[in-house]
Amino acid sequence: MEIAFTTKNEKQIEAVNFWIDHVTDELMYGGGKGGGKSYLGASLIFGDALIYPETHYFIARKELNDLRKFTIPTVHEVFKNWGLKVDDYCSFNGQDNVFLLNNGSKVFLIACNDVPSDPLFERFGSMQMTRGWIEEGGEVAENAKANLKLSIGRWKNKEYNLRGKMLITCNPKKGWMKREFVDPWKQGVLSKNRQFVTALATDNPYLPEEYVDTLRNESDTVRRQRLFMGDWDYEEDKDLLVQYDALTDVFSNNIVKDGSKYMIIDVARLGQDSTVFAFWDGLELYKLEQFHKQDTAVTIQKAKDFAASERIPYSHILIDEDGIGGAVVDGMYGVKGFIANSTPLPTTTEVRERMSKVNTSLIAKRNFANLKTQCVFKLAELINEHKIAIKLPDRRDVIIEELTALLRQKDVDSDGKLKIRSKEDVKVELSRSPDVGDTLIYRAFFELQKAVVDDSPERAQARANVGNQFSVNLGSFSDMNSAK
Repeated sequence: MEIAFTTKNEKQIEAVNFWIDHVTDELMYGGGKGGGKSYLGASLIFGDALIYPETHYFIARKELNDLRKFTIPTVHEVFKNWGLKVDDYCSFNGQDNVFLLNNGSKVFLIACNDVPSDPLFERFGSMQMTRGWIEEGGEVAENAKANLKLSIGRWKNKEYNLRGKMLITCNPKKGWMKREFVDPWKQGVLSKNRQFVTALATDNPYLPEEYVDTLRNESDTVRRQRLFMGDWDYEEDKDLLVQYDALTDVFSNNIVKDGSKYMIIDVARLGQDSTVFAFWDGLELYKLEQFHKQDTAVTIQKAKDFAASERIPYSHILIDEDGIGGAVVDGMYGVKGFIANSTPLPTTTEVRERMSKVNTSLIAKRNFANLKTQCVFKLAELINEHKIAIKLPDRRDVIIEELTALLRQKDVDSDGKLKIRSKEDVKVELSRSPDVGDTLIYRAFFELQKAVVDDSPERAQARANVGNQFSVNLGSFSDMNSAK
């Protein structure tokens, strides 16, 4: 029986041709809402599963429930357009979340959500798959994508002379997709084994005009740029305190270190949160240690052991004192405790006012709601000025995601005290606690403290002068049901 991919969408045909060639390993398709992404993915994965008996595939997305609600109905639609009934050719095992085809092929539904015991998604690397599809790539962490890729090409590929391929369908989102596919594609240097097909709602002749108009008339500028225009260089949100390029640069910045080492500890408050130890050499983050379900006695002992092995003085250790972190502070005499809602540190402006050293009318004053807000603004300043370096490439995606959520100002247009988003709002957005990102914010405390202490008249006057800146045919298969 022949399986043909028939469509009026030329972008889908372009993608299918890359799927059936003998060169492409990774194919990214999308760039806007309504481009026919899910239909393409379901057609390619189940087309292969029918054509090549006893092969294995995955469909991955951050949440399993979203695959059930949105992807499975598309699978039924694809079979219907082929003139087939899903139930005649496969069954769905809801316990294991796998489609079992009559010819022995399997299509697994995989959740790419964060699991505290496996923060690097190493659980995917041991799978043996023929090919796979990541749906809504913007939701999936870079480490998850990397390990899913490792599972491909390991099941009957040689037997059928099938190249191991991964399909990624997506809407624009800054991160690994833009870095690995879009930017090289724009520059004309995308490797031959990777392909990017940009597809918009206007490329899909099957969409109702009313739907296209809804996207076209979207009032939110960023959403219109992303979902209708497919613009990967969409404007930054006005409440984001860091420039995105400056944020990604922290992983390649080379800075001059001052020889002072620091340890920041974010102590878990709830069972599903984690205790994070962050190690700094000056303003370079060089190591993270993360532990789960750890009581305060163990945390205290680990902190003492780390301080000894890393040669970090207690006066350079800062511990989040909110919640049970206070017990850790009490157990280590000489360390500093951090209380997010406490009074901000006196700024250099306020110190100079008291000393009447300079004309403070030239200096922009900042009125922070609390100490954490002040640290957020200071960290954003350090990042925008390229003074922060992070030497942890395996944590890149998590750190960027958490800082993008944390370094945001609340009530941007307000003339009152400067505020940031609440921890609860950030946790809702991330579906987890931003434990790693919080340690970076707390590191800014020492820089604020240093600015107050080290405030010579010469340096004060220099700052006063400068001011503050914040800136196709898929193949054939043996129809086992034809004898029915």
